[in-house]
Amino acid sequence: MNLKNLIDSKINGKDISQSDIESLINAFVNNKINDKSMTVFLKAVQTHGMTTKETIALTNAMLNSGERIEFPASDNYIADKHSTGGVGDKVSLILGPLLAAGGLTIPMLAGRSLAHTGGTIDKLESIPGFQTNLSTKDFKNNVEEIGICIMSQTDSICPADKKMYALRDVTDTINSVPLICGSIMSKKIAEGIDGLVLDIKIGNGAFMKTIDQGIKLGSALQNIGKTFDVKTDVVYSSMDQPLGKTAGMWCEVKESIEALKGKGASDLMHVVFELGSKLLVQAGISNDSTAAVSIQKDLIASGKAYNKFEDMVRQQKGSINKVNKIHSPKYEQIIFAHESGFIEEMDSLNIGWATVELGCGRRAKPDILDPSAGIDFIYKIGDEVKMGDPIFKCFNSNKQKLLSATKLLNDSIKIGPSQVNHSLFF
Repeated sequence: MNLKNLIDSKINGKDISQSDIESLINAFVNNKINDKSMTVFLKAVQTHGMTTKETIALTNAMLNSGERIEFPASDNYIADKHSTGGVGDKVSLILGPLLAAGGLTIPMLAGRSLAHTGGTIDKLESIPGFQTNLSTKDFKNNVEEIGICIMSQTDSICPADKKMYALRDVTDTINSVPLICGSIMSKKIAEGIDGLVLDIKIGNGAFMKTIDQGIKLGSALQNIGKTFDVKTDVVYSSMDQPLGKTAGMWCEVKESIEALKGKGASDLMHVVFELGSKLLVQAGISNDSTAAVSIQKDLIASGKAYNKFEDMVRQQKGSINKVNKIHSPKYEQIIFAHESGFIEEMDSLNIGWATVELGCGRRAKPDILDPSAGIDFIYKIGDEVKMGDPIFKCFNSNKQKLLSATKLLNDSIKIGPSQVNHSLFF
């Protein structure tokens, strides 16, 4: 394999062979190709795309770069969910324990923050003591013992994706459909799952800005799922405003705990129930979405869903005994409405970058996150406000970063005379 010839082929619209893709991925994993050279390839793919055949070959090469997990002794339906990334998206923290309480087996490899979007692993690590860097053996044991485990990607599972994921985050190559497909599906297939539900975010705070872009991605992901015998459902949900009441680190875990206790924000729970219904129907536990929603509500009302969350935290060495005393921020700032009217728009992208500025995400690989950082959303699209009402409360433990984030948030909403209805799904 000659990297220059491979990139030239992509630029000139020629297909790259499966063997060349496998050689490229293996060379990158084994440090025979450096980050700079790989970035050139990633940018070529972002600009010129990949055929279906190339995308499947890329996924397969990434999958085969490491080991695969199997659960031969399990009689349960083995499933997972994945979101393409959003602001305030803490669905995995709620849905995973909820479905495990409902009898599904949930092995979940999750990611860290990517550009302006938060990372499930980063949020979980704000729980004191919570371990996400597990061996494959411990991960598998946890799943078999309590029905769920959420861990970060190991060096042994899809190591190609682990290296590429970190590189894409800092080289502006995030929103390429083939690269997204390879990243998501290689990890999910490696988990040994029977089924998958994908939450493809659409809107100003998502990587897919339009529904047409989202459908293109969703179709590609479903095609890969079919190729690898993983039943794959897709939900298209809005990211034109943050999801739920908070965006950040520990504040999102805290909100998830409240949701599992039956006090979740309506928009957040609608997304949770929609995704959960897909997997409950896939598993044959429910015949239709209406019954599946009732099952999920009952699991929350009975306390079984929250108990499963506690089991997961305990199993992964975490502690949440003093929820209200964990990660108290040193500083906070209120953003006030500059006029009266209705909130007509929210700039989720801008809000996402404000969370990064606060300390919830990384602009460079070595950046250290601030578990106390985040934003409370007091009002959202469609709500009426009066001039001087508090719209956001942002907080962290670094005053300079707080001031920088505040400047971003000042321009993140549009107030007007019309009451707008915000649609959650497409």
